[in-house]
Amino acid sequence: MARKSQFLTGRRIDPNPIASKTSIAELVDNSFVSYNAGRLREACQLLTDKILQDNVTVGLSLSGALTPAGLGISALIPLIENGFVDWIVSTGANLYHDTHFAMGLAMHRGTPDADDVILREEGIVRIYDIFFDYDILISTDDFFRELLKADEFQREMSTSELHFLVGKYLAEREKLLGTEKKSLLATAYRHGVPIYTSSPGDSSIGMNVAALALKGNRLKFDVSLDVNESAAIVLEAKRSGGKSAAIILGGGSPKNFLLQTEPHIQEVLSLNEKGHDYFIQITDARVDTGGLSGATPGEAVSWGKIDPQQLPDSVVCYVDSTIALPILTAYALAKHPPRKPKRLFERRAELLKNIEKEFKEKFGKIKLR
Repeated sequence: MARKSQFLTGRRIDPNPIASKTSIAELVDNSFVSYNAGRLREACQLLTDKILQDNVTVGLSLSGALTPAGLGISALIPLIENGFVDWIVSTGANLYHDTHFAMGLAMHRGTPDADDVILREEGIVRIYDIFFDYDILISTDDFFRELLKADEFQREMSTSELHFLVGKYLAEREKLLGTEKKSLLATAYRHGVPIYTSSPGDSSIGMNVAALALKGNRLKFDVSLDVNESAAIVLEAKRSGGKSAAIILGGGSPKNFLLQTEPHIQEVLSLNEKGHDYFIQITDARVDTGGLSGATPGEAVSWGKIDPQQLPDSVVCYVDSTIALPILTAYALAKHPPRKPKRLFERRAELLKNIEKEFKEKFGKIKLR
């Protein structure tokens, strides 16, 4: 009898019929067989089998309008509360719209087929099939402009510190309004999860900071500190004997900012490192356009972003994040016990000193600020 090919050693395709009592975890493990369902199964299993080990530092990037669709409440907050996310890079828009929920401002299910001219006449804003009153934007802008006048904001700071301070006030607002566990920023504050925005001027939060600057407000973003803090988080994960994971929802600037931590360490700072160890990307972007959003883990290896020896522990799933994220979350909660939060926000100064020390030892007295 001829030797069995190594290509025929995979599990035989013979799934159990889906039943009324089939759980999400059973559905993924048994029925997500091939194509992008197969990739989503691989992502779920990589997450629970390897990424959520205690010695792995998990970075998450968020692009696309996820919080307006309620995914902050349904998925991101449970992931943080269970210690499954250690640091985040997000668009400013996701954080701005997250604020609506802490303030008890309503977002509504709508339809993508509505007449936008009529919506404008009635003061309704649309994000595809999400509707909300234009006054929500005004109320949220008023909140930020009043908050950012406070003395503690009158200085230059990293976006992680800005979001931590905003999260502190939103956590208090949640208590007053009875809207607990509605805000990603408030939850990140409570669990010490740093959140960075790679393009801080590119959102309504950034626009309100700019408006206040015209009146003499002294709040400024220290983007260099953002770059060095995030790189310090990744370097510490490695130098402490652990590993680093990158979970990418969408693409764009947040994806690059999370992944560029390794080129910053290797190429710019010239420190000895090999790349992130684990990589999951949920995307709808094509590879052949040359854009970063669709770039594969293999391409990332050429930049030093991904450790080439860890390339088998990388999964790209071509599916809408609003489908994949709830499934990933439900699977992780079902299959893995909670982890102790790493509370990296509280360790930022320590981690920055560590990367400064290693850089100085190689190149002399240069501060990363």
